[in-house]
Amino acid sequence: MSNSITLEQTTFGVIVRKQIVGLIFLLLVTLSIVWGLASTFNWMLDDQRLPLSKLVVKGDLHYVKVDDVQSALGSIEHIGTFMSQDVDQLQQALGQLPWVAYVSIRKQWPETIKVYLVEHKALAIWNGMELLNQQGDIFQADVASLNDEKVKLYGPQGSNHQVVEAWREIDAMLLPLGLNVSSLVLNDRRAWQVILSSGIRLELGKEALEERVERFVLLYKKLGSKADKISHIDLRYDTGAAIGWFPEQDLVQERTDD
Repeated sequence: MSNSITLEQTTFGVIVRKQIVGLIFLLLVTLSIVWGLASTFNWMLDDQRLPLSKLVVKGDLHYVKVDDVQSALGSIEHIGTFMSQDVDQLQQALGQLPWVAYVSIRKQWPETIKVYLVEHKALAIWNGMELLNQQGDIFQADVASLNDEKVKLYGPQGSNHQVVEAWREIDAMLLPLGLNVSSLVLNDRRAWQVILSSGIRLELGKEALEERVERFVLLYKKLGSKADKISHIDLRYDTGAAIGWFPEQDLVQERTDD
């Protein structure tokens, strides 16, 4: 009986020792893995390791230059590494650039920032100082930098979409005449005024905008060659219109200048 107990105690002791050795080994392996991961992470976060040093800019760009992108990114206080840099921070910086409508950024291992930009497409000049995109939204950019002529739209704050819609409707109605809108104004009293490409000014008032433009179209067709002598037309009547003519001497002067 005594020998049996001693044998069992010895066997139990061996098992315990093996378990302790196993636990110690597992702990050492775990610590080694943690240390390795921490070292790798710290290596990646080191500014001297994997710096974002290359920039690739893509997109159908006419107004935004690569130098603008570099300057915007250079304004960030600290550009991190491939692993640490927050892409959202880069997108926010580039989203502040004039003309930029959309920004997509991704990092390419091990040191490259790839930037894809979409520019606003200017539809019109708004109140002489701002621009409207194709959706009629206001965006900030230098009006003087436009590559081509744009219609000039004016209106009270918050009326930009209403004015764009009216311009599109009026312009479509004038198309058969070979005319287009050069300038469209919605004043503070909510009355409409149009300057045509021919120089004629139309006073359209507050109501029945479409009907009054239709009336102008019919009148313009009837006037024929006399239309060149028109200075302005007041259509703020239930029927008919009041026509303002250029003085004869102005017409003579105009022909002389040509």
